[in-house]
Amino acid sequence: MNNVFDFFRNLELLDWLTYIVGGLLIIFSLFAVEAKKLFDAILALSAVSLLSVLFFIVLKAPDVAITEAAVGSGLASAVMIFALFRIKAGEKK
Repeated sequence: MNNVFDFFRNLELLDWLTYIVGGLLIIFSLFAVEAKKLFDAILALSAVSLLSVLFFIVLKAPDVAITEAAVGSGLASAVMIFALFRIKAGEKK
């Protein structure tokens, strides 16, 4: 048990950030898969993309982070939300 405490005691701030972001990635990914409402799943998927942007910044890949922010978080989320609203508008007619 002492080895576990030594492990956490020797972590630096960047290590903590990596573990926290990784844990949040797993939580939001599971929520996106298990969500009952499609809109909630799209928001969780957008959060996963934003968290992966943080991961890419920590890994010192700013070009990949910018691309993920623009395409993954921005464009893909907007297209999915737009398609969802178009489907719901078509159901009302």
